[in-house]
Amino acid sequence: MSDACCYWFTGLSGAGKSTIAGELFPLLRERGQQPFILDGDIIRQGLCRDLGFSEADRAENQRRVAEVAAILLQAGVSPIVAFISPLAAARAEARRIVGAERFFEIYINTPLEVAEARDPKGLYKKVRAGLIQEFTGISSPFEAPEKPDCVVPTVGRTPRECARQIVDELLQTEKE
Repeated sequence: MSDACCYWFTGLSGAGKSTIAGELFPLLRERGQQPFILDGDIIRQGLCRDLGFSEADRAENQRRVAEVAAILLQAGVSPIVAFISPLAAARAEARRIVGAERFFEIYINTPLEVAEARDPKGLYKKVRAGLIQEFTGISSPFEAPEKPDCVVPTVGRTPRECARQIVDELLQTEKE
């Protein structure tokens, strides 16, 4: 598992993508990879600050990140992409840009009611109060992956357990 790969997380806001990405980082380093986290919130503050949350802007946001991920792969770095990535078509385009053989789609599967109860950024409260429009999973669609490379249920599990599942499943996939 020392070859660089792209670990593309998808899931609702509050699912735990960024937290699990942080736990996956040292596990990949232990296995000889050079990981780098591309977090959706951070990317939107810089590279994609000119984009909104329309469907077209979300697709462009993901396209840009896929291009960055492809560049990182060329440099031998393994990007861990922690993005909501709500639409199947945009995820398919990311897979095409990165290269299917080095792209792992990882579904951080957290039910909406659990993500909303966690609400680490207070976004769900703002949505329910009408302060945020076009919010994934409520007023904007989230298309759960039909055939992800790994499904990570988070309810009743620690982020570390979730990260270990990813490594275990991808190691198994690599052996097959």
